[in-house]
Amino acid sequence: MKRTATALTAVAIAAASLTACGGGKSDDSKTSATTPPVATSSVPAAPATPKPLASAEAKMGIPPKPDAAAQAKYIAALDAISPAVVNGKPDRAVSRGRDTCGTVHSFPTDHTKQVDITRQRFSGATQFTTTQAEQILTAVQTHLCPKH
Repeated sequence: MKRTATALTAVAIAAASLTACGGGKSDDSKTSATTPPVATSSVPAAPATPKPLASAEAKMGIPPKPDAAAQAKYIAALDAISPAVVNGKPDRAVSRGRDTCGTVHSFPTDHTKQVDITRQRFSGATQFTTTQAEQILTAVQTHLCPKH
């Protein structure tokens, strides 16, 4: 008898705990009276790239990603300088080129700085010369940077 009473007490405590934590069954009329209905929206989801970011990039002189044809011309121009510029990673070359447009925008009258930053940005395992950096900068400006 003592075991039964202990077991019943444990079950009652567990049931009370579940109810207090919201884990037990509840009366729908109580829930609907205290919980507002969930609203659904037919508004479409926001685009993957928010416009403010694109606008901020544009203000910094960073162009949008090029279309496939422009990217192909840009990559071909870089490969003509040295296959090590792209090194099988065209997306990285495009990203670096877009950032270089931002450098041109930030330092419009300092060509030496543009070339130096371009050399640093594109160099990695392969170190490019100043002449190669000049050529890379020309390819970037020709194929990616906005025309003013």
